[in-house]
Amino acid sequence: MKLRITLLLTVALAASAMRGADTAKPVVSILGDSYSTFESYIPEGNAVWYSPVIKDNRTDVNDVRQTWWWQLISEGGYILGVNESYSGATISYTGYNGQDFRDRSFVTRLPRIVPSDILLIFGATNDSWTGAPVGEYRSDNLTLGHMYEFRPALEVLLKDAVNRFPGTRIVFIINTELKQSITESIEVLCKRYGVEYLRLHDIDKITGHPSIKGMSQIKDQVLDYLKK
Repeated sequence: MKLRITLLLTVALAASAMRGADTAKPVVSILGDSYSTFESYIPEGNAVWYSPVIKDNRTDVNDVRQTWWWQLISEGGYILGVNESYSGATISYTGYNGQDFRDRSFVTRLPRIVPSDILLIFGATNDSWTGAPVGEYRSDNLTLGHMYEFRPALEVLLKDAVNRFPGTRIVFIINTELKQSITESIEVLCKRYGVEYLRLHDIDKITGHPSIKGMSQIKDQVLDYLKK
């Protein structure tokens, strides 16, 4: 009799655990730039664009709940893993005015992401704005110098992301108003490495960054894509 009760309890606990696994919320992590920042909600030391205090009328966003990613996590039923975003960050090592952005590049920061169910990479805006070299498509014989060009750096980023996080759904979010060469490069390399991509459209912006309305538009488009 005791053995039968023990077996029943074991089966019940196993069934309960399986039900819990079925209903577990997916973990979403973000690798981004200024569009995904908010003061005190990204790693310490990373530059921010959005904060509770609006400076120089550059945005109307002053609450973390207005950000696209906070709304996505809340409305989508997800759990936030890591928001590794850095204002002004580029995918390549080339920054503004020829500065070396190796320390904040997407390639450098990727290892700081924790294993997640979904990884959203939202970048390349600054690569488009800096006017950095686009470079050629190449995956072999890369030198340090190639990392200062967009295409080789993006190839390294995507290849490393796929290898580092097997089983993770990786989606590259493509901003609006990027240079055609940047958008085209993202699509080509995402297809090459089996990374999904989503091209945003009609995003309201202030000084080149999403407003409250724009944040909501990004959330709607990303959430709709993920749910499909």
